[in-house]
Amino acid sequence: MSAPHGNAASPFRQPRAVWAVAFACVISFMGIGLVDPILPALADSLHATPSQVSLLFSSYLIVTAVAMLFVGWFSSRFGAKRTLVIGLAVIVVFAALAGTSGSINGIVGFRAGWGLGNALFIATSLAVIVASASGGFGGAIILYETALGLGIAVGPLLGGELGGISWRGPFFGVAVLMAIALVATAVFVPDLPKPERVTSPLAPLKALRHRGLLTMGIMALLYNWGFFTMLGYAPYPMELSAHQLGLVFTGWGLLVAAFSVFFAPRLQARYGTAPVLYVNLACLSVVMAVIAAGVATPTVVIVAVIVSGAFIGINNTLTTQAVMLVSPVERPVASSAYGFLRFIGGGLAPYVAGKLADATDLSVPFYLGAATFLLAIPVLASGHSLLREAEQQADEGESVAPTLTPVGKPASGSTPRIIVAVSAHDQAPAIVDAAARLARDTHSPLEVVHVQLTAVVEELAAETETRDQARAAVTAHLDRLAEQGVPATGQILTTVGDHSAAGRVLARHAADTSARAIAVGRSPHGPLTQFAEGSFTTALTHAATCTVVLVEPDNAPRQLTSATLPALRDGAA
Repeated sequence: MSAPHGNAASPFRQPRAVWAVAFACVISFMGIGLVDPILPALADSLHATPSQVSLLFSSYLIVTAVAMLFVGWFSSRFGAKRTLVIGLAVIVVFAALAGTSGSINGIVGFRAGWGLGNALFIATSLAVIVASASGGFGGAIILYETALGLGIAVGPLLGGELGGISWRGPFFGVAVLMAIALVATAVFVPDLPKPERVTSPLAPLKALRHRGLLTMGIMALLYNWGFFTMLGYAPYPMELSAHQLGLVFTGWGLLVAAFSVFFAPRLQARYGTAPVLYVNLACLSVVMAVIAAGVATPTVVIVAVIVSGAFIGINNTLTTQAVMLVSPVERPVASSAYGFLRFIGGGLAPYVAGKLADATDLSVPFYLGAATFLLAIPVLASGHSLLREAEQQADEGESVAPTLTPVGKPASGSTPRIIVAVSAHDQAPAIVDAAARLARDTHSPLEVVHVQLTAVVEELAAETETRDQARAAVTAHLDRLAEQGVPATGQILTTVGDHSAAGRVLARHAADTSARAIAVGRSPHGPLTQFAEGSFTTALTHAATCTVVLVEPDNAPRQLTSATLPALRDGAA
């Protein structure tokens, strides 16, 4: 397929509007890890206890959690661009105020305002990038994930460097960088159309009545309790300077980003969502127990924190996928409901950890964090059947994802068809035309399957295109083929996040219709991604009972098999 997943168009060749929002995303994702390197310095400079300083996380995350319930309504009522601009402006103001504050209570309050701005921003940024990106959704998601990884990794490093000058440095640094992003967003991002229907502000809470979504949300709450206990309290026993803490958490952030983007999808494709999460949560519990037991030995804490980044990266990705699979409601609503529970857990954990540390000793909060990781396993297990059923339905093309919807006149006659799979990018017409030549040569009708994806990154879900846009794309292909005299029909294949499941569904559809062959084009993601394990093209090739070919405008069709896929992937490397 031009698969959702040529000469491949670079995902980094984007309009200025996309770059403006992507830059703001990097700074926004710095927000959580930015303050880690300066926690001990804040406690010393403002004569505050660790439990008081921990409220920087609690106020920020709890306000973010509550705001997640309403940002969908706000964005649908006032528009995505206005929501972005207001969110950025709020962050600029409150980050600068935090830098000018002279008390820990003042900073805690200003971090709460920062959390409100962050909720407004992160809830709409992915949708804006997807809507504004050139070359289809693929480049948009790569760019967003790159921003996510950079923010997670660079945040602690910047916090450490600026914190080495003054604890006020990170706050002023964010204010300046976000002000630049605010101007760029206001100037370059166009006004985007509002959705036809305004989202109810109660929709996320009502969605939690569904058992699957509530179960996964509680599991995420417990997971984030342990995660933010570590993030909020691990800097103290390390006994490092702000600069050194920045380096430690940069190493941690690099592992989070790498395992979230590159390793989690492959583990999920091979072992399934629930089994990977069981093992991952158990490993996180062990890591937290090691921190608790070795809290008096800085080296043990440092190594354990860095290692935890791998498990956190996997968990962030797969937990979101699990939520999207079991949720019976619209993806943005499910994202808001899940984000609410997730951030509530992250916000309460540092506060409770501080009280426990004051009343006992520093190891107790980490032991509690280990317990919450462990407790998340039976909570997840209570919804195992729901998750397994949802994954099976995804494999069978039922319910949640993927599903096929006919467009245009149904196919007539019994002649075996050629199926061509494309997605929304600028090379799609050329790929369909190349498949049309193959259909003419074999005297076959053509079926155009347009793949419509819901992008899932972290706790966010964004529709890459509306159903009307997908239908219009298929109709345009069919009209062009009719002018060429090629008999054709169309389908829309809708899927959420899981490319491999979509590939298997298309293979089964081809078998059910006795298709002669399935044609795919070069992916905008490039061959390394297109032919990787777990990709749409690889899953399609393995599952198809008919011939699968790679079509290109200027080359003869090339058959894809289990033997040729590694050569295509390795040749690109």
